[in-house]
Amino acid sequence: MSTNVVVLVAVVILIGLFSMQHYGTDKVGWLFAPIVLLWFILIGSVGAVNIHKYNNSVLKAYNPIYIYRFFRRRWNYDIWTSLGGVMLSITGTEALFADLCHFPVLAIQIAFTLIVFPCLLLAYTGQAAYIISHKKHVADAFYRSIPDAIYWPAFVIATAAAIVASQATISATYSIIKQALALGCFPRVKIVHTSKKFLGQIYIPDINWVLLVLCIAVTAGFKNQSQIGNAYGTAVVIVMLVTTFLMVPIMLLVWKSHWVLVVTFIVLSLMVEVPYFVACILKIDQGGWVPLVIATAFFLIMYVWHFCTVKRYEFEMHSKVSMAWILGLGPSLGLVRVPGIGFVYTELASGVPHIFSHFITNLPAIHSVVVFVCVKYLPVYTVPTEERFLVRRIGPKNFHMFRCVARYGYKDLHKRDEDFEKMLFDCVLFFVRLESMMEGYSDSDEFSVPELGAGGPPTSSASAFLQGEKTCSTMCSNGELSLSSQDSIVPAQSPPLRGMTGSSLLTRCSEGQASSVGDELEFLNRCKDAGVVHILGNTIVRARRDSGVVKKLAVDYMYAFMRRMCRENSVIFNVPHESLLNVGQIYYI
Repeated sequence: MSTNVVVLVAVVILIGLFSMQHYGTDKVGWLFAPIVLLWFILIGSVGAVNIHKYNNSVLKAYNPIYIYRFFRRRWNYDIWTSLGGVMLSITGTEALFADLCHFPVLAIQIAFTLIVFPCLLLAYTGQAAYIISHKKHVADAFYRSIPDAIYWPAFVIATAAAIVASQATISATYSIIKQALALGCFPRVKIVHTSKKFLGQIYIPDINWVLLVLCIAVTAGFKNQSQIGNAYGTAVVIVMLVTTFLMVPIMLLVWKSHWVLVVTFIVLSLMVEVPYFVACILKIDQGGWVPLVIATAFFLIMYVWHFCTVKRYEFEMHSKVSMAWILGLGPSLGLVRVPGIGFVYTELASGVPHIFSHFITNLPAIHSVVVFVCVKYLPVYTVPTEERFLVRRIGPKNFHMFRCVARYGYKDLHKRDEDFEKMLFDCVLFFVRLESMMEGYSDSDEFSVPELGAGGPPTSSASAFLQGEKTCSTMCSNGELSLSSQDSIVPAQSPPLRGMTGSSLLTRCSEGQASSVGDELEFLNRCKDAGVVHILGNTIVRARRDSGVVKKLAVDYMYAFMRRMCRENSVIFNVPHESLLNVGQIYYI
């Protein structure tokens, strides 16, 4: 077949490979694992046969002294650059640690120790033994060293193994992107978790198709196995060098290792990696430039996104509205309180976000009930419904302001229907009832409020709260409540309650609170019937006018483009568009 036909077939195979990724590592692994296992058994067996058949003295090559003798006898530029080709024998190991998210540690240890390493040693040693007896077959020693009886089965297995060989790197890329997302170093993309058992087994559609495009571009652009090998070797050796240098702060700061051990590790590692690095760098003009260009592009994307995201978050943290300012506005917040409930979505789990002050200073009205909603995704498979919401009050009762932290596991669906609104509203109602029961205690701490079933009793989460050690603050003798949080401000009891016994105090409190609690519950139900509006804040980051050209390009164009391309908050929260209100503000950095 001509080169063009080979490239076309390779492109078709790549499209098929990346189209299978959405099934998840488990299913793809069950399909690919037998092929890879059969491949290693094949090359190990063929290598052992060749060692026995042609020249078993080749086993002397395991002695490192022959490396020194090889370079001393034939030192020249070509011999040195041949080390770059040697790097290809260990490509794939750079994805080993990233793949720890997809597989148990013990599974990788067993596979590499008992299968991969011995089979590779036998395969390369067997080819060396064959080349010693057939020096003219260096160019295609692998296929020529295969016995004729199993040539075509070996050809099929080798082709299948070549197709699935990149699976480790594909899976590792998903893991690295997810970690970058967690650190705020990459634009928001959709992550699909494909396993109940392993948190790290994920699939990222956007990254999958970007990888496909890049692989097709490299395959069709080079049309040369040697150049692709040089590109791969350069990428691998640079990854190894970076990993070695990043191990230094880990050993010093995390493991608290002795400096002698750190220096020993660095010296031994660099003795191996630096010669390979120099050999690969000499081939930059022969394909080695590709990973450097791709790495530079991704570095710029991650740096710009992280810089702007940190600046935006710092602005929101430093611009939080103080409770004194909220209290100074009075129960009406200086506006007309219209019937209805407003869910204000925020990334802050504490304090009132600046977007709220921006909202009430630019609009003449606000809803009668305001609930600040913070959605958090936890690194667990699912969060039980009865433990999903944390509710607390903000300000006095007549302000009708609450905070709710909604917690989801990575497989929980934040549905686009009324279930979320209903569950959240029921939890607020239950919070009001529970608050009246705990009027004699401090309500300054967050607690989980269970979902109310069909008139069922409180679940174990509520019982745990009632018995919690943090809710045991007793009422002061003068009737004032002890407070420890700016979000929970409850007016003092009046008249004074000195001299009253515990039972009479509870009786009097319950009689006086019944009507007020009933009025508040009725008020909340009327507001719900009036309608619910979801309010999303959208802080736009812009470079100052006196900023340099580079900063303006990075912030006003690169970051703005990535913000438009990545997933919007309304999509992440699954907010229904018919009741969505976006509130925007500009922050200059």
